Amino acid sequence: MIRLKNVFWQRARKQEKPVLSDLSFSVPQGGFRWLLGPSGAGKTSLLNLLHIESLPARGDLEILGKPVSADTPRATLVRLRQRIGMVHQNYRLMPGLSVVDNVALPLRLQHRPEDEIHDEVHAILKWVGLGERIGVPAANLSGGEQQRTAIARAIVHRPGLILADEPTNALEEPQAHKLLDLFDELSTMGTTVLVATHNEALIRRLPRPSLYLERGRLVREGE
Repeated sequence: MIRLKNVFWQRARKQEKPVLSDLSFSVPQGGFRWLLGPSGAGKTSLLNLLHIESLPARGDLEILGKPVSADTPRATLVRLRQRIGMVHQNYRLMPGLSVVDNVALPLRLQHRPEDEIHDEVHAILKWVGLGERIGVPAANLSGGEQQRTAIARAIVHRPGLILADEPTNALEEPQAHKLLDLFDELSTMGTTVLVATHNEALIRRLPRPSLYLERGRLVREGE
């Protein structure tokens, strides 16, 4: 699960105004939440915080049942982050690595056997329609192919938490719907899912509870 109680976050200690202010909400394990709000509302900052790319300035944060703070041992944070799948807006692929090696990264960090990695990676790349592109360097992919590679990398290790920041921007409508159905299926199987989007059509297609941010504050929660 995810739980925040009076969480604040700011980019630097001397920054006068926090980017995220007094956030309190919880998402049960297996819950699906839309993360909504105008540009600059703090959606990406919240997802990065939940991905443990930064730590809260103050307040209580719990991710997958584990407390996260400046006092949490680094090794614990690393292990916890390995249980999270993140789809960034800018993909964050390794441009010199092939599609297959980019997607295999989370499994190799978990020291999985190479034969198991081969089977898992090839299966997920076939599912996202990149089975014929496995050896292509990420730098040579189209925007849509890069996004599908990033999505495959985020879900290949079957994480307990999936965070997605505008994951359908570069996808055609059938691919977007397929991804949405996958996120919904993973949620029913026990994976917690948070998806930031401006796509009203997707929200209508999959009505789920939402978290609405404005200026770094949670102003609405619910259906």
